[in-house]
Amino acid sequence: MKKIILTGDRPTGKLHVGHYVGSLKRRVELQNSGEYDDIYIMIADAQALTDNADNPEKVRKNISEVALDYLSCGLDPEKSNLFVQSYVSELTELTFYYSNLVTVSRLKRNPTVKSEIQMRGFNASIPVGFFTYPISQAADITAFKATTVPVGEDQLPMLEQAREIVRSFNTTYDEVLVEPKALLPENEICRLPGTDGKAKMSKSLGNCIYLSDEPEDIRKKIMSMYTDPDHIRIEDPGKLEGNTVFTYLDAFCKDELFAEYLPDYSCLQELKDHYTRGGLGDVKVKKFLYSVIMEELSPIQARRKELEKDIPAVMEILHKGSIKAKEVAAGTLSEVKHAMKIDYFD
Repeated sequence: MKKIILTGDRPTGKLHVGHYVGSLKRRVELQNSGEYDDIYIMIADAQALTDNADNPEKVRKNISEVALDYLSCGLDPEKSNLFVQSYVSELTELTFYYSNLVTVSRLKRNPTVKSEIQMRGFNASIPVGFFTYPISQAADITAFKATTVPVGEDQLPMLEQAREIVRSFNTTYDEVLVEPKALLPENEICRLPGTDGKAKMSKSLGNCIYLSDEPEDIRKKIMSMYTDPDHIRIEDPGKLEGNTVFTYLDAFCKDELFAEYLPDYSCLQELKDHYTRGGLGDVKVKKFLYSVIMEELSPIQARRKELEKDIPAVMEILHKGSIKAKEVAAGTLSEVKHAMKIDYFD
């Protein structure tokens, strides 16, 4: 059996360092590993519309922004198929057929859906499209017969529901669909907090560092970053737990960077030890963090500026990828309809 990956992002804004640490960097590694036969990376615009139906322009303008972030981070259209979800209409048809295999009570029990509904404040007025997202996600995954889906711990309930749908379909009709497996992050830092220390980065909260932010904006955001509120004087002992600056250093810092940017220390542990015993100010640590992050982002930003010069070429990459994705999904849909005995005229 082929080894196939399906993953993606909702185009509701430019991608930030949380996306980079949580998924983008790993995708590039998986793409270049040579372990997978096919990799599909979807810009999930149809899913984004389930809670942005009144603002389609927001979704539309961020298609190219997400594509630019993908390409500048190192995703290669020769190795990974980048496509736009709404172009592949077969996904909608699969979602409709799968909806007959899932009960409303089962959807209500999905903890990820419950959490997202609460976060968005939908309460009793939940858009049906948003409520049935697990079914749509199952269609996305199975259309490409994905064997592997990179997810964080919080997304495991969604993937489990997709697996249930696969088992239900194959039992009811025929062994057509492939049951996917989760690929969890290897690193412990898979979800960066916002710069204000909040658990989640959010554009509305203004606590994101975007991959495409200007260096001066990144510097300002880091210098205002949440640290230890009790670390008032330099000589005060500082806490690492809940300290956003050190969480970011855990995600981005490499020991070899100390020689260039902070030669008084040889590794991150030495810096942490000094901070916890007192005598190290937040400003010094934040300046080092800025250097560390820019070391990672500078080449990404340079590639992005080049790509921005020819947006039509970027969109053509998505167009070609979407055509290929549609062909593959059409093949799966044909098998599904045959198994369901609704291929009357084939």
